[in-house]
Amino acid sequence: MRTLSAADRPAFAQIGELFESSVVIIRSKVNAGSSVIPNSCEPWPEPFRKGAAVDRLRAMSQKVVVIGQGYVGLPLAVRAVEVGHDVVGVDVDKRRVEALNEGVSFVEDITDDRLGEARATGRYRATTDYGAIGGFDIAVITVPTPLKDSLPDLSFIEAAGNSLATGLRKGGLVVLESTTYPGTTEEVLIPLLEAGSGLKAGPDFMVGFSPERIDPGNQTYRLENTPKIVAGIDEQSGEAVSAFYKTIVEHVVPVSSCGVAELAKLIENTFRTVNIALMNELAMYSHDLGLDLWEAIDAASTKPFGYMRFTPGPGVGGHCLPIDPSYLSWRVRQALGQSFRFVELATDVNEHMPDYVVRRVMYGLNQRGKALNGARILAFGLTYKANTSDARESPAIHVIERLVKMGAVVTSVDPHVEPGNRNVPVGVEHIKSADGVLGEFDCSLMLTNHAQFDFAAITAQSAYVLDTRRCVPAGENVEYL
Repeated sequence: MRTLSAADRPAFAQIGELFESSVVIIRSKVNAGSSVIPNSCEPWPEPFRKGAAVDRLRAMSQKVVVIGQGYVGLPLAVRAVEVGHDVVGVDVDKRRVEALNEGVSFVEDITDDRLGEARATGRYRATTDYGAIGGFDIAVITVPTPLKDSLPDLSFIEAAGNSLATGLRKGGLVVLESTTYPGTTEEVLIPLLEAGSGLKAGPDFMVGFSPERIDPGNQTYRLENTPKIVAGIDEQSGEAVSAFYKTIVEHVVPVSSCGVAELAKLIENTFRTVNIALMNELAMYSHDLGLDLWEAIDAASTKPFGYMRFTPGPGVGGHCLPIDPSYLSWRVRQALGQSFRFVELATDVNEHMPDYVVRRVMYGLNQRGKALNGARILAFGLTYKANTSDARESPAIHVIERLVKMGAVVTSVDPHVEPGNRNVPVGVEHIKSADGVLGEFDCSLMLTNHAQFDFAAITAQSAYVLDTRRCVPAGENVEYL
């Protein structure tokens, strides 16, 4: 542990007078010959017992452990290094850890150069060994929270909690960022930390929740300029979580409890899920009615108040939208015995959009005298959103798998996915560019609208186009979802 250098202090300018007062207190203790930071077996000196750890977070560069070095954890770890913290990134993927320690980033939001600069400080290293976390000041859990048999799977949080407990000391702070149902922090994480450490949450160590808001590929809203919701299990924990994230982001949003913070994250994603489901169902009915939904959406979007634009697509993807609403509906059913019908209906609509896209392809081919079985289809995009390599829960992959199952010969094209990548469905040839081959296929299927695609060429050179994103120019050979 070290005092911030003059070069580090600008990153903590927002702490203001609290920073200066805590430095004065620490200096006075040092001058008096007493220990400022006790070891894990000693109680905090009396003047530091109440609120001492919060002052420590404000005044010093901390040892920060980030569990999970994926799309959420790696940007947080690198940002923490940039503002002066000493960071250990823990991940169970040995190949990922080796790549990170060689300066190779798999997260597009963190370039190799930026990762290299973090490593050059000597304050970042990745590891699979939880033995490296000992004596941490702050630990942040950024692990996946998937569904298993349609039920919440908290095994990654549980594993992280059990492992962190072995390195937890008095005055430490543990923050959960993984999206989960309300109650997880206090009902699942804290008992694991207490059982493994022999310490008590609140009197001995601090705990909080701060939901991640990473949007892969978004160059406008990044980690540092996206407001961060923060909460703690008590007043001191809340202040500590807020103090830490004030060193990371420009604006924090404190809320009264971890449960409120957990619910806020689920509201954000459920709001998007149900509105996309509305547009997806409208896409089906509008087509059958012979109406142009996209033109109607454009017209509705001219209203300057009381309306927010959403558009249909081949489904929803990423870690959030296909999963998070199910955590909320499960919690309602588990705690209250009630069915969250609105969420469950939206989830059902979105999950079946890949089936609808396949039916549209089959119908379009039939109109042109071709069968789906044996048809050559060029599928544009494997990732769940444009201009990123993130293919988690991608509806594009589900569409392609269904087409292959029905006998289509599918070639995928995605400049963000390398041939041989595990996300390429079995039996599918994958290319990185469609230049010169568009005329060889019976159907060009637009699933993910990467900016690198030549949309005009797709319209001009394809026999038939089904565009689920309305990104290619209109033509007699083009149909929109």
